[in-house]
Amino acid sequence: MRKPRDFDAELKALEDKARDLKTRKVQQLGELVIAAGADQLSSDELAGALVAIAETKDAAKREAWAKRGVTFFESGSRGAVPACQRNLRSASAQPSSPPSSASGTGSQ
Repeated sequence: MRKPRDFDAELKALEDKARDLKTRKVQQLGELVIAAGADQLSSDELAGALVAIAETKDAAKREAWAKRGVTFFESGSRGAVPACQRNLRSASAQPSSPPSSASGTGSQ
């Protein structure tokens, strides 16, 4: 006879894992903001830039921001932890965009 599954324990383990992943993502995004120098912006400025990026549908702008983000990561001039770079770049292209647009929001 098979051992019954402990669904409560499995659910708790998944919730713990999800919480750990969210915590790591928040930490990595903070490291990215600092590495890009965007930590010198006010919270309102940074939030406004991120909202503008999220609302932008222009594929050419998004591609330009993505290229600028790749250049930033490849330049080696950043102060971020290498793991931050690997995890954020593999997760999506979005996180590499905010630093580039924060300095380019005046051109929109």
